[in-house]
Amino acid sequence: MQQTDTVHYIRKKTFKQHLYGFYIQWDFQIMVIPGIILVIVFSYLPLYGLVMAFQDFRLGDAIGGSSWVGFEHFRLFFNSPNFWVILRNTFAISILKLIFVFPMPILLALMLNEVRNIAFKRVVQTISYLPHFISWVVVAGIALDLMSPHGSVNSILLTLNIIDSPVTFMGEADYFWSILVLSDIWKGIGWGAIIYIAAISAINPELYQAAGIDGAGRFRMLWHITLAGIKPTIIIMLILTVGSMLQSSFEQILLLTNNLGNAMVFERAEIIDTHIFRVGLMQMRYSYATAIGLFRSVVSVSLLLAVNFFTKKLFDESLF
Repeated sequence: MQQTDTVHYIRKKTFKQHLYGFYIQWDFQIMVIPGIILVIVFSYLPLYGLVMAFQDFRLGDAIGGSSWVGFEHFRLFFNSPNFWVILRNTFAISILKLIFVFPMPILLALMLNEVRNIAFKRVVQTISYLPHFISWVVVAGIALDLMSPHGSVNSILLTLNIIDSPVTFMGEADYFWSILVLSDIWKGIGWGAIIYIAAISAINPELYQAAGIDGAGRFRMLWHITLAGIKPTIIIMLILTVGSMLQSSFEQILLLTNNLGNAMVFERAEIIDTHIFRVGLMQMRYSYATAIGLFRSVVSVSLLLAVNFFTKKLFDESLF
């Protein structure tokens, strides 16, 4: 009886402490309210609309008021002649970006950490993260101009005698995935490196001094101190990247293919999100689009849980 009263007292005291903490930080708590409202309005309330995936929704119908069709829209998608092409492109592009795009900010942060000239370091940082603020509309326009038959890339290759005639890079499916990866690296490498630079700055400098006294070189310090110090950050970013990688290329692909008007790269460009836009929304098949979106979300959550499980088992680091 006495132990139960003690536990109740501790819980009651903890609740009072939380209330007191909320009271003394009321101004900070108010600043959080707009973010909470934003998440509720745009992330939780739309979940009710998922019932459209199991209905034959038409404009004018109330959500939940249309006739039920069960898994018909899922069957239509899975039996679509382009299903395996869409699935292959979605996962192939996502895996390529995970292999080549994800490590680049880490490499840039590690290289900048080795630079001793502060002025040069700041200039490189500024130049590298400026492309992040350029919209994909502009980036796609630049890429289309550079890689057109009369663009700079073809001019340089012709001058160096690497090619004999201009190449239509944006019109050939074999080059499309490479263009996606390279443009994504150029746009995001500097901005992505900021979080790793911040993580490196939190490492105790005395560790480097102790390692230098023990005779460790720069590479050993890099491997055993810098990388080890930012390993938790890398793992968390990896988990978040895997969780969102199936829906990270929509705007980029849509603009680089001129709103999917380029049929020559369709076999490499069509992914789940562009299929939702082209077939589901443009043809006003809203239930079909909702069904595909739900399928993509289930796969994304499954990948997130799987990567979180394996990183926790292998590295004892996880998101939750």
